[in-house]
Amino acid sequence: MNLSKDSELIPPADENSSGMSRRSFFKRAAAVGTTSAFAFSGLTSLAAASDKGADADHKDDHDSDDLKKRDRDILVAAQIAEALAVTTYSNIINIAPFFTRLESDDQGYLIATRQEEMSHYLLEESVVDQFTPFSSFFYPHHMFADAQTTLNTLVTLEDAFIAAYLVGVRNFSTRELRVTAARIMGIESDHRTLARVVGPGVAAQDGGPIEMITGAQGVAESVDPPNNNGYERTLCWTHIDQALEELLPFVDKPAAKKVGFNTSKSCPFEPFNPVLPSPLGEFISFKGC
Repeated sequence: MNLSKDSELIPPADENSSGMSRRSFFKRAAAVGTTSAFAFSGLTSLAAASDKGADADHKDDHDSDDLKKRDRDILVAAQIAEALAVTTYSNIINIAPFFTRLESDDQGYLIATRQEEMSHYLLEESVVDQFTPFSSFFYPHHMFADAQTTLNTLVTLEDAFIAAYLVGVRNFSTRELRVTAARIMGIESDHRTLARVVGPGVAAQDGGPIEMITGAQGVAESVDPPNNNGYERTLCWTHIDQALEELLPFVDKPAAKKVGFNTSKSCPFEPFNPVLPSPLGEFISFKGC
């Protein structure tokens, strides 16, 4: 599938540098348009916007662009995660052999998911007003070539995205941002479930049907039923740094090598203008409409 046929590509930024320590990784995402150097503590700390001296009693009434440092930390972490999600789904669609042998409805789910993740990314980019600090990603060996590896990684990422947005629900300073995090988290939950739906549809020549998938908790779980959560899993994360630990191997070459990822190549984030499956599901405002 040629991405350029269904969406207009937006030029990506340069690939990641390598050799970062955890601390320097946490300092990388403070780039604002005037500089290519990144300097921040905590993966996503941007230069915090001024609080404008609003009364603490009205902290929930701030406009969405009046961001506190903690809000920006969470938003940039989410932005990086969405860039990773777009890259993951794009490569599944474009180069994974098993994708071509899935039923059309399963292919359609993956195609729609890519559009949704790109929409999430652009929303977050519009709030923090910067391109993602990390625009190229490492993956486990056999990613995209092997269906089991791909689905394990995909569900692991969706588990992490759900837990990360729940950190936002817990820690964002305004009700508008908390509601927005919850709205995106619900879509990531759809993605986790539907990724598990895909497993049994994998063709025999691709190692299917896949009946067990291992997610972020490292436990192989039956895909029957695919919606096996009574409640969303928080992974016991309460701070965004815990989510960033999960992202580190995907963006940093030494960390990727340490966990056994393939460091011989990385996959670039290629942004595009998304078209959501239904206008009824589009983002209208931070007021929750």
